[in-house]
Amino acid sequence: MKIICIGRNYVDHIKELHHTVPADPVFFLKPDTALLIRNRPFYYPDFSRLIHHEVELVMKISKVGKNIQPAFANSYFDEIAVGLDFTARDLQDKAKQNGLPWALSKGFDHSAPLSRFVPKTKFLDLSDISFRLDLNSKTVQTGNSGLMIFSFDQIISYISRFMTLRTGDLIFTGTPAGVGPVQLGDQLEAYIEDQKFLSCTVK
Repeated sequence: MKIICIGRNYVDHIKELHHTVPADPVFFLKPDTALLIRNRPFYYPDFSRLIHHEVELVMKISKVGKNIQPAFANSYFDEIAVGLDFTARDLQDKAKQNGLPWALSKGFDHSAPLSRFVPKTKFLDLSDISFRLDLNSKTVQTGNSGLMIFSFDQIISYISRFMTLRTGDLIFTGTPAGVGPVQLGDQLEAYIEDQKFLSCTVK
């Protein structure tokens, strides 16, 4: 099982980090040990002093595919969840400054809290799914699938040009603006539409 994460997929988030809009989807990988499920707490790692939250919609791949055309991509996923892409921003910034890979800043243990999945058929329009993240009962990130630069189908099609997608693979589809640091004792709650899907305490 692969965890594939899309970066720079919301214009407002690109602006807040002073990046440029990509011509093609940007993606990176997390190992399966990054998963944090069943609303378990996130233990702040000792190797970072600046962990940022990034809330994202997540697709689950439902069948094997390679070189998938956009017109058929919709049939390759059947469930949607919400997740967090925890990022050790200090490690990432240091790696970028030195021209080095920044896998450590994204792929550390439990850096991918994930909610339960629901069938995509529960959503009337996959291009209009709202989601948000509350930090200590205050909304800090809001997004909508319609604001993604690259749609679900475009993401699947693009990734499958380079690597085979397999049943059970997860795709985090990018975060909207509002990313920021978490602290010990913080309570994170992620919603799809108005329904809470994920709760995570920072310890």
